[in-house]
Amino acid sequence: MDSELKEEIPVHEEFILCGGVETQVLKCGPWTDLFNDQSVKRPKLLIFIIPGNPGFSAFYVPFAKALYSLTNRRFPVWTISHAGHVLAPKDKKILTTSEDSNAQEIKDIYGLNGQIEHKLAFLRTHVPKDMKLVLIGHSIGSYFTLQMLKRVPELLLMLPTLGAKK
Repeated sequence: MDSELKEEIPVHEEFILCGGVETQVLKCGPWTDLFNDQSVKRPKLLIFIIPGNPGFSAFYVPFAKALYSLTNRRFPVWTISHAGHVLAPKDKKILTTSEDSNAQEIKDIYGLNGQIEHKLAFLRTHVPKDMKLVLIGHSIGSYFTLQMLKRVPELLLMLPTLGAKK
């Protein structure tokens, strides 16, 4: 496995305006725009990591690369920062579009409820509805994930099938 991880794995960094706040998204794999990629090779599943505190997504890059490698590079692995926890460098463009509902401010975005709504707003705008999701939360990110599932039960999740017959 070490030799696989040493191979160059692409990680694309974006800063977007989500909920009115700068947000870092790290995308492991060649897919950076799942909405506009209508090719046959577009993946059908996204692995989405929600970090613990302090919400610094770069901390999870080695984990994201390992997941990407262990899935034979078939599925993108994206990690999102918590709202306002990572500021864009001055030379980095913050992406937004005029029809982007995520540019609208979320009430109390720095509180628990706001952070949950922040992640949901991102998924609504950047991930197609037919995309299956594997949500991975660490620490407070696990709490956010559980709350997201309560609020939006129609999220297409890949659920573990422990003990299921093949």
